[in-house]
Amino acid sequence: MRKKIKETIALILTGVVCLFIFMNKNDTEDDTMSNSIDTYKMLRQQIHLPRSDIFQPLSSPCQQNMSAYKVTGFSTLPGHIQDFLLYRHCRNFPMLLDLPNKCGGPLNSADVFLLLVIKSSPENYERREVLRKTWAEERLHKGVWIRRVFIIGTTKTGFEKRRLNKLLKLENNENKDILQWDFKDSFFNLTLKQVLFLEWMDRWCPQARFLFNGDDDVFANTFNMIEYLQGQEGNNGSKHLFTGHLIQNVGPIRHSASKYFVPVQVQESKRYPPYCGGGGFVLSGFTARTIYKMSHSIILLPIDDVYMGMCLEKAGLKPTSHFGVRTAGLHVPAGNVDKFNPCFYREVLLVHRFLPHMIFVMWNEIQNPHLQCGKSNHTLQEILLTKERGV
Repeated sequence: MRKKIKETIALILTGVVCLFIFMNKNDTEDDTMSNSIDTYKMLRQQIHLPRSDIFQPLSSPCQQNMSAYKVTGFSTLPGHIQDFLLYRHCRNFPMLLDLPNKCGGPLNSADVFLLLVIKSSPENYERREVLRKTWAEERLHKGVWIRRVFIIGTTKTGFEKRRLNKLLKLENNENKDILQWDFKDSFFNLTLKQVLFLEWMDRWCPQARFLFNGDDDVFANTFNMIEYLQGQEGNNGSKHLFTGHLIQNVGPIRHSASKYFVPVQVQESKRYPPYCGGGGFVLSGFTARTIYKMSHSIILLPIDDVYMGMCLEKAGLKPTSHFGVRTAGLHVPAGNVDKFNPCFYREVLLVHRFLPHMIFVMWNEIQNPHLQCGKSNHTLQEILLTKERGV
């Protein structure tokens, strides 16, 4: 009975917000929406209703899954997890920035050998600019094309949201490299971002040979990726490939203080399938298309890299490990050693968590034709062997 009363009150509040919008129709749209949401928050706090529905735009075409309120322990869950449960079924959001010709159209998309798919957020302008000038630059290398897209949602509300969207539009006018949808760009929506990209790829870039999928704070060596992929005998992108930092024999983190907290209300199973860390991994076009097909029948999980592993497992495919993918960072032996010595990085495919200025510096240093890595400068392979031996 108490739940029904709360649902009724929630409907009444929605009506109040709609009336508020109507009465303030002479204000700007952004001011009205922002004020309405603030009013809604205040009313909700007074009657202790769940905060989850304030995360979705009031104009969203996707409605809450009201049955989520009936989930055992729902009211005790953190707000972002309540929000996820209420809207995890939503997969259709307006596209604000599109690039239908990025791959030359569906029929010509096989000309794209490596498509860089970089997860970013609206405010990360400096990161995107550095990547455009370094490892993510679109170019012809060793006879094959490298192309780039940033995949992004929306953040903030009112004037701030509008300004950030203007920034992205200006960037896209100049660089033609941003895909943006009107959903909340958050950690728990990374899986949604991945699925929306795969839908876009299926429509506009279905024959891309290989993809790199990763974050905008990684240092990657796309030249090494090309060399690695061109060395795949008998695989021009038409066969399975999914490689990175392999993680296996783990399960959901049940500690509520963790960023990766996944309660039993989201996933009951104590087991995750093998998967590659989401900081960055490389896959074939065939595997990307397979993951997209599997995603139609697998309910969204907020941890996007695990979700990829779930799709692979359902398709009967396995991820593999590549020693050059260091999503946990590169642990250089202690001592009087420069951990950013370019000799450590010239053999990697990617290393996670680099500041923008260090990406810029490192990219230029490893391209230096006069770089010499002799006995005094260890290679990546030697670092890893030393670590494995416990030296």
